[in-house]
Amino acid sequence: MADATLQHHVAAGHGTAGEFEAPLFGAYSKKVGMWLFLASDSLTFGALLFAFSYNRVSMPSWPTPFAKESIINSTIMTACLLSSSLTMVMAVFAAQRRDRAWTRNWLLATMAFGTAFIVLHGMEWSKLISEGLTLPAFPTSGRSSGELADISKNMPQFPQGFFGLTAMHMLHVTIGVIYLGVVAFRKWFLPVLAVLWIGGYFLIPADNVFHYGIHALGIGLVVAAVILFLKPKDYDAHDVEVSGLYWHFVDLVWMFIFPLVYLMSTKIS
Repeated sequence: MADATLQHHVAAGHGTAGEFEAPLFGAYSKKVGMWLFLASDSLTFGALLFAFSYNRVSMPSWPTPFAKESIINSTIMTACLLSSSLTMVMAVFAAQRRDRAWTRNWLLATMAFGTAFIVLHGMEWSKLISEGLTLPAFPTSGRSSGELADISKNMPQFPQGFFGLTAMHMLHVTIGVIYLGVVAFRKWFLPVLAVLWIGGYFLIPADNVFHYGIHALGIGLVVAAVILFLKPKDYDAHDVEVSGLYWHFVDLVWMFIFPLVYLMSTKIS
C-alpha cells in the first residue's frame, strides 16, 4: 500500500516535464549544467583576452591597423549580436507562454542575426587576409604587400591574437546557430545543415581559409544527427531557456572582444 502511494506521488510529480528535479541553488539540472559549461568556457576566452592584453601592454609599438571601414563593419556586427540577444529573450518569453509558433519565429530571427554576424565576420577576415594580415598556416595566394603584411612579418603576435580570439568566438557563434536550429526545428534542420555544408565545401575555393572552417558545419551536422536520432524529444521552455544562456554568453564575450581588439586598435589619423 505504501509502495502504491509512493508511486502515485512520483507519477503526479512527473506530470509536467522537467519540473520534478532536485533543485540545486533553485535551478533545474539542465540550467546548472549549462552554467558549469559556461564557467569553464569563460576560462578559455579569459586566457585569450589576457594574452592579447598582455602583448598589447608589453609592446610599445603595438599596431593599430583598423581603419574606418573595419570599425563600421565591426559595429554592424555588434548591432547584429545585440539584436539577437533581444530576439532570444523574446523566444524564451514565447516558450514560457507555450506559444510554439512565435518561439520558432524568434529563434529563427536569432539565427538570422547570428548568421549575419558570421557572414560579416567572414567578409572582414577575407579583406584583412587579402591585404596581408595573415598567419603562416593560411593559404598564400591572393596576399598583397603593405602595412598589414608588414605587421604580420614584424609583429606576428597581433595576427595570432586577432585570429585566435575572433576564430574562437566565430566558432562559438556557429555552434550557437546550429544549437538554436536543432531546438527550433529538430530533425527538419538536418537537411538544411547538410546543404550548407556540401554547398560551402564545393563553392568555397580550396585556397580560401574558410574552406577549412566549413568543416565545422559538417561536425555540427554529425553531432546534431546523433543527438536527434538517439534521443528524440520535443524541446520545451526549459530547453529554450538553456539555449538562451549559451547565446547570451556568446554575445557577452563579443562585448569584450569588440572594444579590446577593434576599438583600441583603431588607426587615428
